[in-house]
Amino acid sequence: MPVFICPRCARRTTGSERRRAHQPRGCESCGFGFVFELMDDYYAAPNTALVVCDQERRVIAAGHSATAVTGYHEHTLIGRDVVEALGLGGFASGADPVETAREWGVRQLGVACTFRPAGPSQDRAAVLDVFPAYDDDGGLLVALTPAVRTSQDALPA
Repeated sequence: MPVFICPRCARRTTGSERRRAHQPRGCESCGFGFVFELMDDYYAAPNTALVVCDQERRVIAAGHSATAVTGYHEHTLIGRDVVEALGLGGFASGADPVETAREWGVRQLGVACTFRPAGPSQDRAAVLDVFPAYDDDGGLLVALTPAVRTSQDALPA
């Protein structure tokens, strides 16, 4: 049974059909225009930014916690390459997990990375999950969760 997640409110649902009358399935909770189909259930943490991209990695929606986590407003992200827009980097394997998910249609889960928050702040550590779309439109769901900072992170070296 397909599992769906709303990029705007992160509500998860299950369903037996992907589309109704050739229209994208929308979120019944917040009214957002479409939900994203996942292979397995996924629980977005309260501090996980959900960003939806088209087949070319361009941001088409920035939803759940995106502004709170990254500092970027949706209108500044729309149309930009997601890796460039969020300043994603520091991938341990050196391979871009967003490109791997796009090119091969495979999930990339728990990838350690860094991102560049808005403003004059330094890059921050995070965990990246990338999900390919299973509908005809393609695209990606990018989930960015900042690494938890400990009290020792704030201590001078």
